[in-house]
Amino acid sequence: MFAFVFSNFALRALLNAHTVSYSREDVNRRLRLCLYLLTIAGVVFRSELALLVATITHVLLITHRVSIVKVVIPAGLGGLIIGLLCTIPIDSFFWQSFPLWPEWIAFYYNTIQGHSADWGVSPWHFYFLNALPRLLLNPATYLLCIPVAILNAATRRRSLDLLISLLTFVALYSFLPHKEWRFIIYVIPGLTAIASAGASWIWTRRSKSAIYLLLSLTLVLSVLASFAASTALLALSSLNYPGGAAMQALHSIPTHKNHVRVYADNLACQTGVTRFLEMHSEPQTILDVLEEQRGLQARAWTYDKTEDPTMLLDPLFWAKFDYVLAERPEKVIGSWEVVHVVYGFGGVRILKPGQESGVVLEELSGGEGAQGGEHWTDKVAATWKSLEGVIRDKVLRGYWVEVRMEPRIRILHNLMK
Repeated sequence: MFAFVFSNFALRALLNAHTVSYSREDVNRRLRLCLYLLTIAGVVFRSELALLVATITHVLLITHRVSIVKVVIPAGLGGLIIGLLCTIPIDSFFWQSFPLWPEWIAFYYNTIQGHSADWGVSPWHFYFLNALPRLLLNPATYLLCIPVAILNAATRRRSLDLLISLLTFVALYSFLPHKEWRFIIYVIPGLTAIASAGASWIWTRRSKSAIYLLLSLTLVLSVLASFAASTALLALSSLNYPGGAAMQALHSIPTHKNHVRVYADNLACQTGVTRFLEMHSEPQTILDVLEEQRGLQARAWTYDKTEDPTMLLDPLFWAKFDYVLAERPEKVIGSWEVVHVVYGFGGVRILKPGQESGVVLEELSGGEGAQGGEHWTDKVAATWKSLEGVIRDKVLRGYWVEVRMEPRIRILHNLMK
């Protein structure tokens, strides 16, 4: 997202260079700014932006709109130097290793050495057939508006230049086996800009014929539908962070210990367990000082996120913890009880008459902490189950849209401590 901010400003500079009547020097200045920003962001934040710099520069060179001497070389070298001066001293200091260029290390490990496949492999067409449609969400964007912008002579040249740059970047990045939508998020504002040109062409002609009026109404309805879908997806996405919910529930469980030791497993760390949610043993910010003065920080907390498989098989390793946030309690060695279950989103499906719901509520082992720290996602699971009993048979005649809430993280309490 830090790189996304830079890429958006770069796109703004690129569009301004070709949409307003500037002198040649003003155009070069804006194009330099575009390449400066993308290069700096690629060096400091996300190395994949180097590929986007290459595709944009290549199209500008082919269309004879950029000078290598006046724009490309100064922007490339300047952005590289500025980026390196920002990232190497700062990252070397915090990692205590000099010289350290994190994005180069990540690029070398994932791309050159090919370790990106260790995180999962997707087919070549994943970005085009899955990621881009989901990110754009509104199908009118790519089925109607972008084609109109390309077919229309008034918007064709600018739209094609930008479209080729962005889609070439996506196509080249598709050769990397491991794929995630966040790697290509930078192209979405550009594709939306192209679509807006086509939408504008349709909208300004809505009174000229019945076809344009119908297409305009389609655009309005598609925007409303995509807004509703986006709102629903936002609500569902909020259920995908059981680790963070588990941390909040953990901190509200009553305990008489002054020092609480906690272990968080891999799933918990991937779904919301961050340092922002930790309770510190000593005040580290102004807010911590204020909380300490109000007596809100009565306990000291220690957190462990060890992933070493050898240590995880050692009973003594687990013996030192008071609580564990675990996806699979059977892997935790020792005497433990489940005092809280955190639910997460498990998918949506249509149930027909006679089909049983898959919503599962786990029974707790009991104990004083069993009622502590109830999170709203847990309430969603129970509420949805109760609504099914009231609405499904009486109103929907056996049909039901099931939002599955499945147990994700269990909070385990050490019975020996």
